[in-house]
Amino acid sequence: MNQVKAKKQLGQHFLTDENIAERIARSLTGRSRCLLEIGPGMGVLTKYLIGDERYHFAAIELDRESVDYLAVHYPELRVIEGDFLRLDLSSLFSESELSDGISIIGNFPYNISSQILFRVFEHRDMVPEVVGMFQKEVAERVAAAPGSKTYGILSVLLTAFYDIEYLFTVHEHVFNPPPKVKSAVIRLKRNGVNRLDCDEKLFVQVVKTAFNQRRKTLRNALKPLNCSLDAIDDTILAKRAEQLSVQDFVGITKTIDVNR
Repeated sequence: MNQVKAKKQLGQHFLTDENIAERIARSLTGRSRCLLEIGPGMGVLTKYLIGDERYHFAAIELDRESVDYLAVHYPELRVIEGDFLRLDLSSLFSESELSDGISIIGNFPYNISSQILFRVFEHRDMVPEVVGMFQKEVAERVAAAPGSKTYGILSVLLTAFYDIEYLFTVHEHVFNPPPKVKSAVIRLKRNGVNRLDCDEKLFVQVVKTAFNQRRKTLRNALKPLNCSLDAIDDTILAKRAEQLSVQDFVGITKTIDVNR
C-alpha cells in the first residue's frame, strides 16, 4: 500500500504548504518543555519543530511507512510507533522533564480528532497547550460559545479548563490528497482553573446527558439521570443545553449532587 493510500485510510491528509506548516509551529507559546507531535506523516510540520530548543520533542505515528520515512529523513527525531489514544503520556519523558507537562501539536487525523480532544480533557493536568489542525467543523465546535448551534459537549468540557482560540482556516488545495472539507487551526491553553467547584465526574455526565438530547429543554433532557431536578431554577430547566455556560453546568451539577 502506498503512503498516501495508507494515510487516507487513517483519516490523514498530507499538508503540502510549507507556509501553513511553519505558521502552525509558530502558534505554540512554549508553555511546557516537552512537546509531542501526533501523526507527523512525512514530517512537513516536524521540520519546523525539531530544531526548537525550547522543547524535548517526540512524535507518535501509527503508520509503519511513515515511521520508516521519518527514521531515514529525521534520524535525530524520537518516533514512537503507536496509537496516541492508547499512549501512556507519563511514560514519554523523564519525571524532571515532565514537571510542566506536555504540549501537543499536529495535523490531526480527521477520524479520531474528537477522540484526541477527549483524551486531552482526560489528561488536562498534564497538557498545558494544544495546537492542532482539525476539520473546520470540529474546530468551530470546540471554539464555539454558548448560544451557538455548534456549541456542544467538547465546547463545554474543554472551555472549563482551557482558553480556546480559532487561529485560521486552511483550504483544501494545500493537502494531498485534498480533503472534501476545509480545515482550521485552533489553540488551547490551560486557564487558571485547576478544579471545578463540583463533582467533576458528575459534571461530565450532566453535560453529555444534556447534549445527547440537545433539542429538548433541560427539564426533559436530564431525565435519564434519574434524579430530582426540583431544586434547579425553572429558568435554567426551561433552556436547552446549547444556551448554558460552563458555570451554569457547574451549578446544575452541584444542585443534583446535593439532592440525589
